[in-house]
Amino acid sequence: MKHVENLLVEVAPAEPSKGEGTVAIGPTYRNVVAKDAYPTLDGVKTLYELFTSSAKRYAQNPCLGSRKQVDGTAGPFEFITYEETAELVAAIGSALSAVGVKAHDKCSIYGGNSAEWMIAMQACNRQSVYCVPLYDSLGENAVEFIINHSESSIIFVAREKLDTLLKALPSAHKGLTTLVYWGTGDEKRPDAEQVISLTYSWDEFLALGKATPAPPVPPSPEDLCTIMYTSGTTGDPKGVMISHAAVVAEVAGLHAFLKQISHGNTITENDVVLSYLPLAHIFDRSTEEMFLSVGARIGYFQGDVKKLVDDIAALKPTIFIGVPRVFDRIYAGAMSKIDEKGGLAAKLFHWGYRRKSARLKRNIPADKATPVFDKVVFSKIKARLGGRVKIIVSGGAPLAGHVEEFLKITISWGVQGYGLTETCAGSFISVPDLSEMAGTVGPPLPCTAFRLEAVPEMNYDPAGSPPRGEVVIGGPTLFKGYYKDEAKTKEDLTADGWFHTGDVGELTPEGALRIIDRKKNIFKLSQGEYIAVEKIEAVYKKNPLVEQIWVYGNSFENILVAVVVPAESALTSWAADADVSGDLAEIVKDPKANSYVWGELNKTAKEAKLKGFEQIRKIHLEAEQFSVEQNLITPTFKLKRPQLLKHYKEQIDAMYGKKKS
Repeated sequence: MKHVENLLVEVAPAEPSKGEGTVAIGPTYRNVVAKDAYPTLDGVKTLYELFTSSAKRYAQNPCLGSRKQVDGTAGPFEFITYEETAELVAAIGSALSAVGVKAHDKCSIYGGNSAEWMIAMQACNRQSVYCVPLYDSLGENAVEFIINHSESSIIFVAREKLDTLLKALPSAHKGLTTLVYWGTGDEKRPDAEQVISLTYSWDEFLALGKATPAPPVPPSPEDLCTIMYTSGTTGDPKGVMISHAAVVAEVAGLHAFLKQISHGNTITENDVVLSYLPLAHIFDRSTEEMFLSVGARIGYFQGDVKKLVDDIAALKPTIFIGVPRVFDRIYAGAMSKIDEKGGLAAKLFHWGYRRKSARLKRNIPADKATPVFDKVVFSKIKARLGGRVKIIVSGGAPLAGHVEEFLKITISWGVQGYGLTETCAGSFISVPDLSEMAGTVGPPLPCTAFRLEAVPEMNYDPAGSPPRGEVVIGGPTLFKGYYKDEAKTKEDLTADGWFHTGDVGELTPEGALRIIDRKKNIFKLSQGEYIAVEKIEAVYKKNPLVEQIWVYGNSFENILVAVVVPAESALTSWAADADVSGDLAEIVKDPKANSYVWGELNKTAKEAKLKGFEQIRKIHLEAEQFSVEQNLITPTFKLKRPQLLKHYKEQIDAMYGKKKS
């Protein structure tokens, strides 16, 4: 394996500040593979070409898999082939033409991940229609906004989302004429005819397409494949315009990176991935396009995260992608069971854990570090992900260091990546089996260029040691702008093709990127000290008592406060010993519980050497987790800080000693 220092190359020099109102810009870097040119995908330039090429090359390979429900019990995964998938795509594409959907029209898709979701999206690609995904967790107001803002003329909807959609339809624009629904349940036709012209079940729409076959309308590389609305932490969602060329460049970059650093762990037609992260998010969308490009299998979960373990056991994926929240739960669950066992089993686990950790820090490959412990001890944890996982990828938010180490030691090749909807998700990925990568998102993918720009108010300097600044990204994976929002486009995307991420990064001596702050989440306390709140939250999240935490401060106050959702098992266990009775909702109201949790958090802060002004001084305990339904987090689990402040204003005021107005 090549060392990370051989992965990064400077392609343009630094630029000093050019006077008032400008900032210093660091050198432009690329992956060494892309020093002279970005990688391409064997002549494939659009997602339509990507899928049709695979459908011919891997015609009889299993493609999309689902589990049929029999008397409420899910059966084994059953797959349709690439050839069968292509036939369904052609039928749905023909039906789009039959109901008057034309090239460059918009088609919304609303529902959980499923084979129907993917087929509808591929049909949009076939007809040069812009796919407009809607998170399946969105409420009627957001659904109404996206349908109207995008001017969608047709919507595909999962049966279980019909009620929410029907509430939004009366306010939908007149151009929305067609509704197609899929899924089992009450077979009664949805009552939508009073506000929408045409309503079809999935089978009816398929039959229409088969009866009226239409030729494809192939897109050009620069045509949009999607307008993907970001979940957004403030305000209305933004419509990110992404071209076919951008997603193809992302897939090409992923393949090139794997070839560059792999020792046999490339993605092939024999691989399997579980689709459960929202297809409405670019992270999963890009992953599934990559799997389709090599004729691999995609299995769709049942739609219930509580049954995810069962789906994993049935599918036995070889690649597992997730967000930190998922991996935090895997870590907490495994460590809790180990502590419960105690005795020799726990001692053996912790001894093996320390031994493998030490060997990984010497850059001994994970599969060779402690093969006996892998088989005897860690295999039981690996079995929770089906037992065949060879690569774990985390994205969407920073992965805590202790969780990253846990994944690498107990399960697999574990890496974390970094990117945004505007950059097609994967812009950086850490290199497995290199200890220098711990806590970083690694070097840029071969489809990415980047530079750091100074943030003077925080003393972040790209010429400093280490180089620090706002991460600014370029390259072929960039979006084309925000739909109907030229002002925001000009604010974030420069005329010469650089995207300002708003994230603050640090370049390590080995050439990897570490995300350390968020420009918009940096604020001053009244004494003038700057606070990087995400860094502080990451420290406190290491405490096993913490399920979720939101840290708050502002320039009128001199201390930080926080709302903490405690880990239920950990706090109820303490309560039993502390003679505090009741369920979690009752326990969190007890002053003794507040004092206990605050004390434990204070220990964590001191162990991490947080400065005095960075430490939380008061907390409010909350039994109910922050949720998408409450509008307190995004579907990718990012905190929606303005909404949290509004929701907990009374508790925040109380912690600051303010009286009710």
